[in-house]
Amino acid sequence: MNKAAFFDRDGTINVEINYLSRPEDLTFIDGMPEFIKKFNDWGFKVIVVTNQAGIARGYYTEEDMNRVHLYMNERLAESGAHIDAFYFCPHHPDFTGPCSCRKPGTGMLEQAGADFDIDFSRSILFGDKPWDIEAGEKMGIKSYLINEGL
Repeated sequence: MNKAAFFDRDGTINVEINYLSRPEDLTFIDGMPEFIKKFNDWGFKVIVVTNQAGIARGYYTEEDMNRVHLYMNERLAESGAHIDAFYFCPHHPDFTGPCSCRKPGTGMLEQAGADFDIDFSRSILFGDKPWDIEAGEKMGIKSYLINEGL
């Protein structure tokens, strides 16, 4: 089984802006590319789990979000880092109804666990919101609330 370092995206990896949808608006939190590289080097699968309510709200498309993720990995590669997979929840209860993937739901973590044969007890999660931590703890993942900057 694999160990994983799960990261929320906005406010954890990149500076939080309202509804990041354009690659040119991506700004990493200082030190984050190097931090992610440490987990790459230590043999962790690095996996992003991100709520993307802007899709449900019609502010941007999944294609827009995928372009941001591709660009994020291109930029991380400049530091020798990479993200192995991106999981996202495109829902918002006010627009699409309830779902199991929106954090603090565990659907994204469950899917990643199945896709990558993850041992949650050997994994770690970083997020900037209480619902990130709640989702991780529900899965038995050691979870840390961080703010912008390491």
